[in-house]
Amino acid sequence: MSSSLGLKFLYHTVPGRFILKQLVKPSVSVRMGKFLSTGFSARLVPGYVRKNGIDLNRYEVPADGYASFNDFFTRKLRLENRPRPKSELIAPCDGLLTVLDIDSESNFLIKNSNYSLVRLLKDKELAEKFSNGTAFIFRLTPSHYHRYNFCSNGTVSSQKTISGKLHCVRPIALEQLPVFIENSREYVTIESVHSGKLVQMEVGALFVGKISNYEHNDMNYHVHTTDEKGYFEFGGSTIIVLTDHRVSVNDEILKRKRNDEGEIPVTIGESLI
Repeated sequence: MSSSLGLKFLYHTVPGRFILKQLVKPSVSVRMGKFLSTGFSARLVPGYVRKNGIDLNRYEVPADGYASFNDFFTRKLRLENRPRPKSELIAPCDGLLTVLDIDSESNFLIKNSNYSLVRLLKDKELAEKFSNGTAFIFRLTPSHYHRYNFCSNGTVSSQKTISGKLHCVRPIALEQLPVFIENSREYVTIESVHSGKLVQMEVGALFVGKISNYEHNDMNYHVHTTDEKGYFEFGGSTIIVLTDHRVSVNDEILKRKRNDEGEIPVTIGESLI
């Protein structure tokens, strides 16, 4: 069964929805995560690389190979391939980008579904500060690099973790489910040096046991676009960057060929403005 047909079965049939309800239980996600960290799971790596057309020459590969599937999935770029950002606002990850304006009522459209910014952030006061901004939504596919950097230089002024069910973030899921309300997510607010106030949010997905952001001892700390913020374990995932004002998006990015869903391919470290 193809991934597309499998998603249609899960989200559009009664037996599929029953199975999905079992799959999204945290206990299932935890067990899957444990298995993917075992040595036995390393046997899945060669087939996964072939299926997704991953060029391992870009990445660090241990002399004895990856110890587990998660070890492979959270692989690091080779030193010479790591981003050297020069912009004040960058793509924090590899992914497929959608750019949206946030309207005056703090609602914006993601994949043909309307989402309340207040419910996304779980913070009415903060949402009001972004009611006339721009949203950059990055969807990571299985073939993408799953580590990510901070989107701007600045100071982290707050951070929040929101628990939730883990649902798939592929477009088919968005037709029926309030995906950002159901999914676990973590975000920080950044007082950017040049780009005003920003939000950078990571959203978990089906079979992702956790969003692995690095811990900081201080409540407020300085960050740079060259700093790695964290990584996703196995599963498709999403990163959202919000600005507190409308920004002019990098014309070179906007002119790129888009996929059938209107998403733009971007690479970690690229200038968004």
